[in-house]
Amino acid sequence: MARPEILCIGSVLWDVIGRSAAAMRLGSDVPGRITRLPGGVALNIAMTLRRFGVVPALLSSVGRDPEGEELIARCTRLGLVTNHIYRSADLPTDVYMAVEGANGLIAAIADAHSLEAAGDKILRPLANGRLGDADTPYAGMIALDGNLTESLLSQIAASPLFAAADLRVAAASPGKAERLLPLLNHPRATLYVNLEEAGILAKDSFASAADAAEGLIARGAARVLVTDGGNPCAEGTNGAGVITAQPPQVMVTRITGAGDTFMAAHIVASRKSIPRQDALDRAIKAAADYVSGEIGS
Repeated sequence: MARPEILCIGSVLWDVIGRSAAAMRLGSDVPGRITRLPGGVALNIAMTLRRFGVVPALLSSVGRDPEGEELIARCTRLGLVTNHIYRSADLPTDVYMAVEGANGLIAAIADAHSLEAAGDKILRPLANGRLGDADTPYAGMIALDGNLTESLLSQIAASPLFAAADLRVAAASPGKAERLLPLLNHPRATLYVNLEEAGILAKDSFASAADAAEGLIARGAARVLVTDGGNPCAEGTNGAGVITAQPPQVMVTRITGAGDTFMAAHIVASRKSIPRQDALDRAIKAAADYVSGEIGS
């Protein structure tokens, strides 16, 4: 396999997504389409990075069940480095299920129990010399997924294995946003959150992405990016202030994975040392293309 240029640590699973062109409410029973695709925050980021020409490696837990074998085969065909993934015969492959309507995400359930059960076993390649060790820690960029447990994220925040890395941290969902607290004040971490997740993380409410970015920086964050759907998004850097950008208006055909696409596109721009405003503009353009269906899964 190719040598990885970035590590994506977190959920690698199957996305089962039901989509309908109809607006839905509790109890709705409508026609639509149901798809099963490789997914999970870490994998979504990795797939987008690969589309932009970056070679990512996955660190996660995938079962040795038929679903896991199929998932690994799909990831390998996509050009992702999979030989660092923890494979367990005792843990099933995780799955995410969501229902989306014309009025947005209706409901979702993330069954990432195997990832949580695997714990720090997924980090072994960073300690055993395959990707680094305590004396020579991995010095590249690492995308971290908020589906990891708060205990594991706390371990990562203090671990010498991550002392040299450029950490890019994604909130998996509002329900898991508090898990990022151990990394809020990490000097090498960039946090990617939406407006709701920012409020949960700061234990406050914000009227806009710019307000949220300022609030998180005031609470000790080194760098944050905050999205707010079709409203202006923001990037804040400690000591350099907050910038904003307006997403283009597009017809929304899907939602799941949009934030991961935004993050991956921003990472690619950062790797090229593109100026802050241009990097933010590129990220929101990629996310808009994704939700409108112009970027394939």
